[in-house]
Amino acid sequence: MKNIRTILALFAALIIMAGTSCSKNKSYAQLLNEERHAVNAYLADKRIINEIPEDGDFETGTDAPFYRIDADGNVYMQVIRATDIDEDEAKVNEPIYFRYMRYDLLYWYENGTWEGEGNASEMSLSSTYFLFSNFTAAASAQYGYGIQLPLAYIGVDSEVNLVIRSQYGNTSEISYVRPFLYNVRYFRSKV
Repeated sequence: MKNIRTILALFAALIIMAGTSCSKNKSYAQLLNEERHAVNAYLADKRIINEIPEDGDFETGTDAPFYRIDADGNVYMQVIRATDIDEDEAKVNEPIYFRYMRYDLLYWYENGTWEGEGNASEMSLSSTYFLFSNFTAAASAQYGYGIQLPLAYIGVDSEVNLVIRSQYGNTSEISYVRPFLYNVRYFRSKV
């Protein structure tokens, strides 16, 4: 009888521990919902334009609107400085170098603060690059689709702020479901 009580007590403890650990884990749907709330909170006081200008004439600057650049709202772009795509278009498989700083929007949403990470302000860090529109190359795929998407609309020597939801972001981080605000400057190799 004593052994049965011990076994029942252990079993009850395991159930309680399992229940506690399960309540701390969030479902993928809950994570997506949190991501949506964080993105909406960031964009709440920004001007949003839900389509790309047909003539490619974007408003530019730090007070420019954020343009939704994919149908599902996974990437929003604020054009800080743009070159004409007709004169400075990225070519398929062309190496495009970029410097960036990114900020975790979910952390900002939950804590009211953020710290940037990236290679934009530290010149001792090398530039990163991707091969434009070639997602079979590891150098391109690792940064995700969102970082390249602006170059379908603006020229290479441009600067943008991007809100990128997780599924269009860094491929190694998709499962974390964390949206980021990126500041990105694109360039070609000068060699």
